[in-house]
Amino acid sequence: MSWLDAWIHMFTTMSLGGMSSHDASFAYFESPRLEWIATVFMLVASGSFALYFAALVKRSPARIWRDAEWRGTWLLMLGSVLLIAWLLVQRGIVPQWSEALRLAAFNVVSAASTTGYATTDYLQWPVFAPIWMLLLSGVATSAGSTGAGIKMVRLLILLKLVRRELARIIHPRIVNPVTLGGRPVDAQVVYAVLAFMLVYGGTIAVLTMALLLTDMPFDTALSAIVASVNNLGPGLGEVGPAGNYAGLSALQLWLCTLAMIMGRLEMLALLVLFTPGYWRK
Repeated sequence: MSWLDAWIHMFTTMSLGGMSSHDASFAYFESPRLEWIATVFMLVASGSFALYFAALVKRSPARIWRDAEWRGTWLLMLGSVLLIAWLLVQRGIVPQWSEALRLAAFNVVSAASTTGYATTDYLQWPVFAPIWMLLLSGVATSAGSTGAGIKMVRLLILLKLVRRELARIIHPRIVNPVTLGGRPVDAQVVYAVLAFMLVYGGTIAVLTMALLLTDMPFDTALSAIVASVNNLGPGLGEVGPAGNYAGLSALQLWLCTLAMIMGRLEMLALLVLFTPGYWRK
């Protein structure tokens, strides 16, 4: 790798941007060692930089592992890598475990972290793999990282809320606040998470329907919007890792652009600009 390529890919890896100076993306280098290095730094960039700074200032690396969101992010990615590597070997797509782990680690972490690099056309993998990787792009990164999507902290709060409501069905009088990392989560925060999830799902549904009105195939339309909202890049079908968005019409590109802007600004911050109360003195 040249110095120029190293600088470009250093910035696009740590920012989880995923842009490359080559059409073949990271596959251009054909270097397992570079892929493993990039995988490690994509994992690091998926975590909260505020958490890393606090751990550095306090000189307490254990502080990172104690963070519930960080553990959730890394455990979800690790489990996904092992599962997809097993699928590749079990289906005979990749004969050796070492190669399967490398391919799965790089491409799964790239998708989950919303980086968007690809070293192979993973649409040729078992159908579960690309769909799961697309879903991971919405939930695997941490708040305070450069990733997009729902973020792991919101997913954890939502899961804790579901568990609490199930417990209330069994024990109606139980007092069981939603907690995260051993601390209770304020009710207003829980409501904000629910509102965000509603807007997130609604945005994907509305923009997907808009793309379907342009006669785009359903798998391409849905994945293009999900990938755009999550700032991932590769989706399924025409916009998969072996394709791109160049074949889309002007209207389709504008819809994906709107999805990217809403995803990057986390939707609620953008939507508040269109409320009358915001513009009143």
